[in-house]
Amino acid sequence: MPGYFFDTSVLAKLYHGEIGSEKAEALAEAPDTRLIVSQLSLVEIQSVFAMKVRTGVIHQTSLDQLRGLFFADLASGRFKVVLVSRRYFHSAERLIRLHAVKNALRTLDALQLAVAIELHERGIVSAIVASDRNLG
Repeated sequence: MPGYFFDTSVLAKLYHGEIGSEKAEALAEAPDTRLIVSQLSLVEIQSVFAMKVRTGVIHQTSLDQLRGLFFADLASGRFKVVLVSRRYFHSAERLIRLHAVKNALRTLDALQLAVAIELHERGIVSAIVASDRNLG
């Protein structure tokens, strides 16, 4: 069973149509697929939804609907959520020291990447799915 680590940039595409939404949905709906997100995405997705309201992409009334859909998916077990423990902060710090100057790796992206890399190394994740240019 393939496991896909969805970064928040891709996770958001499942809830609001944008470039790349069809590809994200195809991966998410494939048979015998396990979708994995980090605990960080539970906070980041709400920030993404709020930004869409601030920038006029969606109306305020859609905000609660998007949040409701996301949390219903969490409750139904659509996503496996990996807790962000201390070891991921250490790995993220190492990634930033090694890569942030040349690759513009940001703090939260480094945390997401640290989780995804470890899960990949443990054979839990077969692919890391992101649309953030800094992670791509």
